[in-house]
Amino acid sequence: MSSNHRSGKHGGLPHAARTHGGLPHAARTHGGLLHGLRGAGLRAGVLLSAALLLGACRQDMHNQPKFIPLRQSGFYADARSARPIVEGTVARGQLNEDELLNTGKVDGQDTAQFPFPVTADLMARGRERYDIFCSPCHDRTGAGEGMVVKRGYRQPPSCHVDRLRQAPVGHFFDVMTNGFGAMPDYRAQVPVSDRWAIVAYIRALQASGNATLDAVPPDERNKLAPGTGR
Repeated sequence: MSSNHRSGKHGGLPHAARTHGGLPHAARTHGGLLHGLRGAGLRAGVLLSAALLLGACRQDMHNQPKFIPLRQSGFYADARSARPIVEGTVARGQLNEDELLNTGKVDGQDTAQFPFPVTADLMARGRERYDIFCSPCHDRTGAGEGMVVKRGYRQPPSCHVDRLRQAPVGHFFDVMTNGFGAMPDYRAQVPVSDRWAIVAYIRALQASGNATLDAVPPDERNKLAPGTGR
Protein backbone atom coordinates (compact mmCIF):
# COMPACT_ATOMS: atom_id res chain seq x y z
CA MET A 1 0.00 0.00 0.00
CA SER A 2 1.41 3.41 -0.98
CA SER A 3 2.13 6.25 1.43
CA ASN A 4 -0.48 8.39 -0.27
CA HIS A 5 -3.08 5.72 0.30
CA ARG A 6 -2.15 5.54 3.98
CA SER A 7 -2.49 9.32 4.39
CA GLY A 8 -5.84 9.31 2.70
CA LYS A 9 -7.07 6.47 4.89
CA HIS A 10 -6.31 8.32 8.07
CA GLY A 11 -7.41 11.78 7.04
CA GLY A 12 -3.95 13.03 6.18
CA LEU A 13 -2.96 13.54 9.88
CA PRO A 14 0.09 12.23 11.64
CA HIS A 15 -0.35 9.23 13.94
CA ALA A 16 0.07 11.35 17.14
CA ALA A 17 -2.54 13.84 16.01
CA ARG A 18 -5.00 11.03 15.11
CA THR A 19 -4.39 9.29 18.40
CA HIS A 20 -4.88 12.32 20.58
CA GLY A 21 -7.83 14.04 18.95
CA GLY A 22 -5.94 16.10 16.42
CA LEU A 23 -3.64 17.81 19.02
CA PRO A 24 -0.16 16.91 20.15
CA HIS A 25 -0.10 15.19 23.55
CA ALA A 26 1.79 18.03 25.26
CA ALA A 27 -0.59 20.67 23.92
CA ARG A 28 -3.58 18.64 25.03
CA THR A 29 -2.12 18.14 28.51
CA HIS A 30 -1.30 21.83 29.09
CA GLY A 31 -4.60 22.91 27.59
CA GLY A 32 -6.46 20.75 30.05
CA LEU A 33 -4.42 22.22 32.88
CA LEU A 34 -5.21 25.77 31.80
CA HIS A 35 -8.85 24.87 31.43
CA GLY A 36 -8.84 23.41 34.92
CA LEU A 37 -7.19 26.52 36.35
CA ARG A 38 -9.75 28.73 34.62
CA GLY A 39 -12.54 26.64 36.06
CA ALA A 40 -11.05 26.79 39.57
CA GLY A 41 -10.61 30.55 39.29
CA LEU A 42 -14.19 30.94 38.17
CA ARG A 43 -15.45 28.87 41.08
CA ALA A 44 -13.31 30.87 43.53
CA GLY A 45 -14.66 34.12 42.10
CA VAL A 46 -18.24 32.92 42.48
CA LEU A 47 -17.61 31.85 46.06
CA LEU A 48 -15.91 35.17 46.89
CA SER A 49 -18.78 37.16 45.36
CA ALA A 50 -21.30 35.11 47.31
CA ALA A 51 -19.36 35.70 50.53
CA LEU A 52 -19.25 39.44 49.91
CA LEU A 53 -22.95 39.57 49.13
CA LEU A 54 -23.81 37.60 52.24
CA GLY A 55 -21.55 39.83 54.33
CA ALA A 56 -23.22 42.95 52.94
CA CYS A 57 -26.57 41.63 54.11
CA ARG A 58 -25.39 41.71 57.74
CA GLN A 59 -25.79 45.29 58.85
CA ASP A 60 -25.18 44.63 62.55
CA MET A 61 -24.44 48.13 63.98
CA HIS A 62 -23.79 49.76 60.61
CA ASN A 63 -27.43 50.63 60.13
CA GLN A 64 -28.76 51.24 63.63
CA PRO A 65 -32.38 52.01 64.45
CA LYS A 66 -31.41 55.34 66.02
CA PHE A 67 -32.78 58.88 66.07
CA ILE A 68 -31.01 61.52 63.99
CA PRO A 69 -31.32 65.11 65.31
CA LEU A 70 -34.08 67.07 63.55
CA ARG A 71 -34.99 64.03 61.45
CA GLN A 72 -38.57 62.77 61.35
CA SER A 73 -39.39 59.64 63.28
CA GLY A 74 -42.26 57.27 62.59
CA PHE A 75 -42.12 55.78 66.08
CA TYR A 76 -43.85 58.62 67.94
CA ALA A 77 -47.28 60.03 67.20
CA ASP A 78 -45.94 63.59 66.80
CA ALA A 79 -43.23 62.33 64.38
CA ARG A 80 -40.47 64.14 66.30
CA SER A 81 -37.23 62.31 66.97
CA ALA A 82 -36.13 64.99 69.47
CA ARG A 83 -38.25 64.37 72.52
CA PRO A 84 -39.44 67.13 74.86
CA ILE A 85 -38.25 67.15 78.45
CA VAL A 86 -40.42 64.99 80.64
CA GLU A 87 -42.72 67.22 82.65
CA GLY A 88 -41.60 67.69 86.22
CA THR A 89 -37.98 66.65 85.57
CA VAL A 90 -34.69 68.52 85.13
CA ALA A 91 -31.79 67.28 83.03
CA ARG A 92 -28.58 66.58 84.89
CA GLY A 93 -26.43 69.70 85.12
CA GLN A 94 -29.35 72.02 84.33
CA LEU A 95 -30.74 72.56 87.81
CA ASN A 96 -30.08 76.30 87.80
CA GLU A 97 -31.50 77.11 91.22
CA ASP A 98 -29.11 79.99 91.91
CA GLU A 99 -30.84 82.97 90.29
CA LEU A 100 -27.96 85.36 90.95
CA LEU A 101 -25.32 83.04 89.50
CA ASN A 102 -27.23 81.92 86.42
CA THR A 103 -29.18 85.04 85.46
CA GLY A 104 -27.36 87.99 86.99
CA LYS A 105 -30.61 89.05 88.62
CA VAL A 106 -32.18 89.09 92.07
CA ASP A 107 -35.98 89.15 92.17
CA GLY A 108 -35.95 89.86 88.46
CA GLN A 109 -33.68 92.93 88.71
CA ASP A 110 -30.07 93.26 87.51
CA THR A 111 -27.80 92.67 90.47
CA ALA A 112 -25.04 94.97 91.67
CA GLN A 113 -23.07 92.17 93.31
CA PHE A 114 -20.98 89.26 92.12
CA PRO A 115 -22.03 85.73 93.06
CA PHE A 116 -18.51 84.92 94.30
CA PRO A 117 -15.39 86.86 95.37
CA VAL A 118 -13.44 88.68 92.67
CA THR A 119 -9.87 87.40 92.85
CA ALA A 120 -6.71 87.97 90.83
CA ASP A 121 -7.18 84.58 89.17
CA LEU A 122 -10.74 85.48 88.20
CA MET A 123 -9.56 88.77 86.70
CA ALA A 124 -6.84 86.99 84.72
CA ARG A 125 -9.39 84.53 83.39
CA GLY A 126 -11.73 87.37 82.54
CA ARG A 127 -9.05 89.19 80.58
CA GLU A 128 -8.24 86.06 78.58
CA ARG A 129 -11.91 85.38 77.74
CA TYR A 130 -12.59 89.05 76.99
CA ASP A 131 -9.69 89.19 74.53
CA ILE A 132 -11.04 86.09 72.76
CA PHE A 133 -14.78 86.74 72.65
CA CYS A 134 -15.26 90.50 73.19
CA SER A 135 -12.29 92.38 71.78
CA PRO A 136 -13.12 91.69 68.10
CA CYS A 137 -15.98 94.19 68.48
CA HIS A 138 -15.28 96.10 71.70
CA ASP A 139 -11.47 96.22 71.23
CA ARG A 140 -9.12 95.50 74.10
CA THR A 141 -9.83 98.78 75.87
CA GLY A 142 -13.62 98.51 75.72
CA ALA A 143 -13.98 101.59 73.51
CA GLY A 144 -15.98 99.71 70.86
CA GLU A 145 -13.50 100.06 68.00
CA GLY A 146 -12.56 96.45 67.36
CA MET A 147 -11.38 94.98 64.06
CA VAL A 148 -14.84 93.65 63.21
CA VAL A 149 -16.29 97.13 63.60
CA LYS A 150 -13.58 98.60 61.38
CA ARG A 151 -14.71 96.19 58.69
CA GLY A 152 -18.31 97.29 58.72
CA TYR A 153 -20.03 95.69 61.73
CA ARG A 154 -22.28 97.90 63.79
CA GLN A 155 -20.25 99.75 66.44
CA PRO A 156 -21.19 99.01 70.05
CA PRO A 157 -21.22 101.78 72.65
CA SER A 158 -18.05 102.37 74.60
CA CYS A 159 -17.93 100.68 77.98
CA HIS A 160 -16.61 103.97 79.36
CA VAL A 161 -19.74 106.05 78.83
CA ASP A 162 -21.52 107.08 82.02
CA ARG A 163 -24.56 104.92 81.31
CA LEU A 164 -22.50 101.73 81.25
CA ARG A 165 -20.13 102.78 84.00
CA GLN A 166 -23.14 103.15 86.26
CA ALA A 167 -24.89 99.99 85.04
CA PRO A 168 -24.99 97.12 87.56
CA VAL A 169 -22.80 94.12 86.91
CA GLY A 170 -25.90 92.01 86.28
CA HIS A 171 -26.60 94.06 83.16
CA PHE A 172 -23.38 92.93 81.49
CA PHE A 173 -24.01 89.32 82.48
CA ASP A 174 -27.54 89.50 81.07
CA VAL A 175 -26.32 91.00 77.78
CA MET A 176 -23.73 88.25 77.35
CA THR A 177 -26.32 85.62 78.19
CA ASN A 178 -29.25 86.85 76.10
CA GLY A 179 -27.76 89.32 73.63
CA PHE A 180 -28.71 92.96 73.16
CA GLY A 181 -29.34 94.92 69.96
CA ALA A 182 -26.87 93.83 67.29
CA MET A 183 -24.89 91.78 69.79
CA PRO A 184 -25.76 88.07 69.75
CA ASP A 185 -25.95 85.99 72.90
CA TYR A 186 -22.89 84.06 74.03
CA ARG A 187 -24.48 81.61 76.43
CA ALA A 188 -23.46 78.66 74.27
CA GLN A 189 -19.88 79.81 73.77
CA VAL A 190 -19.07 81.17 77.22
CA PRO A 191 -19.87 79.24 80.42
CA VAL A 192 -21.53 80.98 83.37
CA SER A 193 -18.35 81.31 85.42
CA ASP A 194 -16.45 82.79 82.47
CA ARG A 195 -19.22 85.32 81.86
CA TRP A 196 -18.82 86.57 85.40
CA ALA A 197 -15.04 86.67 84.94
CA ILE A 198 -15.52 88.85 81.86
CA VAL A 199 -17.85 91.16 83.80
CA ALA A 200 -15.16 91.56 86.46
CA TYR A 201 -12.60 92.45 83.80
CA ILE A 202 -14.97 94.96 82.17
CA ARG A 203 -15.27 96.65 85.56
CA ALA A 204 -11.46 96.78 85.69
CA LEU A 205 -11.34 98.35 82.23
CA GLN A 206 -13.89 100.94 83.26
CA ALA A 207 -11.96 101.74 86.41
CA SER A 208 -8.64 102.00 84.59
CA GLY A 209 -10.09 104.19 81.86
CA ASN A 210 -11.57 106.68 84.29
CA ALA A 211 -9.17 106.49 87.23
CA THR A 212 -7.38 109.45 88.83
CA LEU A 213 -3.83 109.56 90.09
CA ASP A 214 -5.15 109.42 93.66
CA ALA A 215 -6.49 105.92 92.98
CA VAL A 216 -2.99 104.63 92.20
CA PRO A 217 -1.07 103.24 95.19
CA PRO A 218 1.77 105.60 96.20
CA ASP A 219 4.49 103.01 95.48
CA GLU A 220 3.19 102.63 91.93
CA ARG A 221 2.81 106.31 91.03
CA ASN A 222 6.48 106.81 90.17
CA LYS A 223 6.10 104.17 87.44
CA LEU A 224 3.56 106.31 85.59
CA ALA A 225 4.68 108.55 82.76
CA PRO A 226 3.85 112.24 83.13
CA GLY A 227 0.31 113.06 82.05
CA THR A 228 -1.02 109.50 82.41
CA GLY A 229 -2.95 110.20 85.61
CA ARG A 230 -5.63 112.72 86.48
